[in-house]
Amino acid sequence: MSEPQLPLSPSAQAPAGEPSTTLANGEWHRMHPLTPLFKGGLALIIIAGIVIANMRDRLITWVVALFAPEEAHYGDYSGGDPVDWVLSNNLILVALLSVLGLVVVLVLIFWFVWRFQQFRITGDHVEVRKGLIFRSHRRAPLDRVQGVNLTRPFPARIIGLAKLEVVGAGNDANVELEYLATPRAESVRADILRLASGARAARHAALNPGAVGTDGAAPTVSASARAQLVGSMNAGVTGLITGVDLADVVPESVVKIPTGRLVGSQLISGLLWFVFFGAIFAIAIGSATIGMIADGDTGGGVVLLGLGFGMGVPMVIAVVGITWAQISKSLRYSIAPTPDGVRITYGLLTTVTETLPPGRIFAVEVSQSLLWRPFGWWSIKINRMSGKSAAQQSSGSGQQFNVVLPVGKRADVERVLALVLPDVPPESIPALWDQGVVGPAEGDDPYRTMPRRAWWRRPFSWKRHGYTVADFGLLLRRGVVWRKLAVFPLARLQGVSLNQGPIDRKQRVSGAQVHTVPGPITGYLSGLERADALALLNDVSRAAAEAASRDTTHRWSEHAAAPVAPPVAPPPYTGAPPVAPPPYTGAPPVAPPPYTGAPPVAPPPYTGAPPVSPTPPPLTPPAPPTGSPVVSPPVPPSLPPMPPVTPPPAPPTQTGE
Repeated sequence: MSEPQLPLSPSAQAPAGEPSTTLANGEWHRMHPLTPLFKGGLALIIIAGIVIANMRDRLITWVVALFAPEEAHYGDYSGGDPVDWVLSNNLILVALLSVLGLVVVLVLIFWFVWRFQQFRITGDHVEVRKGLIFRSHRRAPLDRVQGVNLTRPFPARIIGLAKLEVVGAGNDANVELEYLATPRAESVRADILRLASGARAARHAALNPGAVGTDGAAPTVSASARAQLVGSMNAGVTGLITGVDLADVVPESVVKIPTGRLVGSQLISGLLWFVFFGAIFAIAIGSATIGMIADGDTGGGVVLLGLGFGMGVPMVIAVVGITWAQISKSLRYSIAPTPDGVRITYGLLTTVTETLPPGRIFAVEVSQSLLWRPFGWWSIKINRMSGKSAAQQSSGSGQQFNVVLPVGKRADVERVLALVLPDVPPESIPALWDQGVVGPAEGDDPYRTMPRRAWWRRPFSWKRHGYTVADFGLLLRRGVVWRKLAVFPLARLQGVSLNQGPIDRKQRVSGAQVHTVPGPITGYLSGLERADALALLNDVSRAAAEAASRDTTHRWSEHAAAPVAPPVAPPPYTGAPPVAPPPYTGAPPVAPPPYTGAPPVAPPPYTGAPPVSPTPPPLTPPAPPTGSPVVSPPVPPSLPPMPPVTPPPAPPTQTGE
């Protein structure tokens, strides 16, 4: 029994007799024909080439013994290149047929993999099914979509392919569509975001029924496989040179990061890794030196040299690799608002474009390390539903999805905060910066901080360590060496808990934990006054309930008014001109004869006594109850006097003859 599906948007419903130009039509579609090649086929070909290169003697022996055991005298082979032996024995046809057979087998395997991998977009879900022997079927509800990421790995960019990742709510809940041609991937991304927003009839589709989405890239459904491959490769090479995923961001990026600032910030951050590995190297060399001196070994220079090269070279490679990975991931950065949320693009070789719909950000943190402080640089991270497992979230690529601003000045930070925290009033951002990010400011501090008796828990930052509850979120201010300000939107806050150990009870303080989705931002506070901790619990409970009741960001386009199409003017009249009627030429109309009867007789006047109107008895208002104030009755509004009514004239009296 099939599930009931919601109606698709008007743009997804093609007129009768016309092919659909969108992939969000509730039907099953296949991936790009080269999908198996980038999902393990390329690695399979490389492994097969290595095996053939190392075992070609045995393979040639097996093939020749199988197809030409009598003509070939492989026992006479005395070494050398086996390819020359094949040519000298006229076995080139057998070798070519063997290679052709291997290619046919690989093509058939890839075709079966492609044939049994399909996806479908309905009014409720995004579904992917794949597998021939071991089949799997994944489904992501549209109302639980946390974002849509478009990733273009470097090999796939060359031929114009991209993969979509529909981010769901939960661990390992993502649905991947890999791979699609880039125009198709952008179109599918626009369709998914439009359907997930709660707006079944998109604003753009209301005025342009033939359009596919906000990107305006309609896939060529009827094109041949060769045309698709050639077109995707041309687009891939062009995008590799000029950049990718920047034309569909409207308006342009609100933050421009100079390349020098980006590279310099990552090099300064790489100093921490250099110091870390340098300390390990120094400890190892020092221990070896002390051991040799204690043993009286005077010829241990070679050992120290070998130990230095053996440890130093891998450490330098590791530091350079980590720093380069961070730089390459942060280049070509852009962030801009779109009708479907905040769109972030980054990456030099492998480009990633992620769209964060409204209401999918659970925490925002502005931070600054001590090494960045002389330059005034800051970074912004977020907690979001990534849909990945714990191992994937801890990887470098997984953590990159939580960075929305790699490095920026104060103006950049304020612009990004306005995008990712739309509930914050613009006039509150300067106070958020002065009192929260770089605070405490002089004067009245709205943050509730640690008391002096609990300073030993945070010896350097106990004057900054605290919280405040605003109308839009819970703000946590922490750190001096690494200054941090975390903002937890109240509408998406998971909860707050208090904890108190024996030492805390002795000092009459308490710890607090703000619960949110897993991510790089933690919400732990320590050493709060007992009264402040209880106030945190009460204020957050009340404010979070009010914020959740008025929050509609999970259906961010549901209440948006669709533009009404202008009325269509009727076509001009092109028929024969109207014919005027002929003039009237008959006899003129005859007027009725005048009245010649007797004049009307008026009735005699009334001579009786005038009528006497009865006198109404006086009305006495009831006495008010004792102890109650006397309430005077309302006075009706005065009306203007009515004009006298003139009786109609009497009808004329006719006398008989």
